[in-house]
Amino acid sequence: MGLFSSTKTAPSEHFVVEKPDEEWRRELSPEAYHVLRKHGTERSGTSPLNQEKRAGTFVCAGCGTPVYNAATKFESGTGWPSFTAPIEGGVGTSEDRSLFMTRIEVHCAKCGGHLGHVFPDGPKPTGLRYCMNGAAMEFKPA
Repeated sequence: MGLFSSTKTAPSEHFVVEKPDEEWRRELSPEAYHVLRKHGTERSGTSPLNQEKRAGTFVCAGCGTPVYNAATKFESGTGWPSFTAPIEGGVGTSEDRSLFMTRIEVHCAKCGGHLGHVFPDGPKPTGLRYCMNGAAMEFKPA
């Protein structure tokens, strides 16, 4: 799988799950709202999902879309939950030129919520590191 093999999305694209900002703010925790809707980042090492080792599925905290299978999770040493590959159709990507650099942003394919970024320094088999914010996801055990 290449770095751009997920769906690339323009900022103006419409998503299956769309809500007014006030509704997102009511439904999400303050941290999840900051990450998912305002493209924030949680502090490294603060997510309980970083320690999650059980079989199961990580889903978008905004809409419940399955985004990562726990079997693809690995310890990256970064302090954020990291994965080698998303669930097919679960995420999209777009170019992020913030912070004076170009990165590949990863967002939920259904609601557009910001999940994190993908980098080309991960382990085999993909060589990718999907570095996600735990606040943007929930874990559903198998």
